[in-house]
Amino acid sequence: MKDRSPLLVVDNLRKVYTRGVLNKQVTFKLEANFTITAPSIVGLMGPNGSGKTTLFELITGSNRPNSGKVFCLGHDIHQVKYRERDRLAIHYHQSYQVRHFTRTRPAFMLQSAGTSYPMIHLFDEPQFNTQDGYIGFMLDFFRKLYNDGRLVFVCLHPNEPVHLEIMREICQKYIFVYKGRLSHMPDFDTLIANHQVREYLGHLTQNVV
Repeated sequence: MKDRSPLLVVDNLRKVYTRGVLNKQVTFKLEANFTITAPSIVGLMGPNGSGKTTLFELITGSNRPNSGKVFCLGHDIHQVKYRERDRLAIHYHQSYQVRHFTRTRPAFMLQSAGTSYPMIHLFDEPQFNTQDGYIGFMLDFFRKLYNDGRLVFVCLHPNEPVHLEIMREICQKYIFVYKGRLSHMPDFDTLIANHQVREYLGHLTQNVV
C-alpha cells in the first residue's frame, strides 16, 4: 500500500538565534508553516541572510528548530537516524556539495527513514553554467526528479536575467523569504508583482515581460 502522507509538512517551525548569555537578544528569527502534498518544483528566493539556507537545513534535519516539526513522508526528520535522513530529504549547497549535520543523540534512539532514495531534493543556489548546454541538462534533471514523484526546491539568488528565466521555465510555485518570513506565490506573475520581490530584484524586473 502506498504511503499517503504529504511529501512535506513544515509544522509551525521556529528557529531563533540570539546573542549574549544573561541578557539574550534575538538576532534572527525564522518562522514557517506550510504543507506540500504532491510532487512539484518550487522556486525559492530572497535576500542574503533572509533564512533560505536555514530553512533548508531545518527541512533536512541538519539544524534543529526551537519549536515545531518537519515531517517528510510522515516521518519527523529530527527523529530519523542521522545516516538515513538524506534518504528522505537531501540538501545540495551551491556546487552540489551535500550538506552534513551534527549528531546530538545516539543513533539507536532514532527511527529508520523507510525509503532508500531521497523524496525531497533541495538545491541551494546551484551554479548554472551558461555554456555547453549545462542549463538544459540541469532543467531536465529537475524535471526527471519531479516526474519520478519527487519534491524539488530550487533556490536562486538572481543576479542576471537568465536566472529569472530559469525560475519561470522550471518552477510551478514559489516561496519568497524576507527577514525570516515566508510568502507563498502560486505562479511567476504573482511572484514578480509582489512589491518586496520587485524591490529585492531591482533592475532585473525591467527585463521581465
